[in-house]
Amino acid sequence: QVHLVESGGGLVPPGGSLTLSCASSGGTFTDYAMGWFRQAPGKEREFVAGINWYGTKMHYADSVKGRFTISRDNAKNTVNLQMNDLKPEDTASYYCAARRGGYSANVPSYEYWGQGTQVTVSS
Repeated sequence: QVHLVESGGGLVPPGGSLTLSCASSGGTFTDYAMGWFRQAPGKEREFVAGINWYGTKMHYADSVKGRFTISRDNAKNTVNLQMNDLKPEDTASYYCAARRGGYSANVPSYEYWGQGTQVTVSS
């Protein structure tokens, strides 16, 4: 059983930056591709970024490409999401998730989820 805990959310003005972190425990971290997702009130959960088990292949939603960077540290069992040039439309709860095999943008394909961390972009 993999346990995921996100941290690093908060309130940031437009144009600001935040780094989210997700700590994994209870499994072999390198067995899993990792993803970041977000969900705004009244909207469906959507893919933000994914990374393969080795950290060599990354994929981003078009809405965050060029602004967000996903990375992982397999020695520390963590995956991070560096978010720059934040916009009000980035406001959401952000979740990390794990799945066996390659990364995917498909929400149901992820086996394990954290409880989320809130990101609010507002002046």
